[in-house]
Amino acid sequence: MVRSSPEAAAIVAAARGWIGTQYHHQAALKGVGCDCLGLVRGVWREVFGNDATPFAVPVYTPDWGDVSGVEDLLNGLSNHLLPIAVAEALPGDVLAFRMRPGRVAKHCAIMTETGDFVHAWEATPAVEVTLSDWWARRIVAVFRARGTV
Repeated sequence: MVRSSPEAAAIVAAARGWIGTQYHHQAALKGVGCDCLGLVRGVWREVFGNDATPFAVPVYTPDWGDVSGVEDLLNGLSNHLLPIAVAEALPGDVLAFRMRPGRVAKHCAIMTETGDFVHAWEATPAVEVTLSDWWARRIVAVFRARGTV
């Protein structure tokens, strides 16, 4: 399925514009520093305006071993984006990953092409990579900007 939404194309272009931004936990400043959530927040501000993420982001840890059972990332994304089936993911959608079985989801990215995504990964700058089997197995949710096709 091909997505024709101008917003989706703008999301992909904006995400690619963050490539090379250094990793910095809880940051969201293009060209300066971001983490995975900061990348998503920054892209949304860029595409949908400064009021696109009006909520305050709580303090969070980068601990992928978190066993608290509290799905803050998934709940937060669900509050602001439309959850869709994983099989329906298209460019411009936000992918959420559970890095370890039995742990909470702690990573997110923006799909750029079917099979590619941009993300900010600890200790590396934001990068576009292939959605390999390793990554695909860890997707637990997909979200779409409300109102995009």
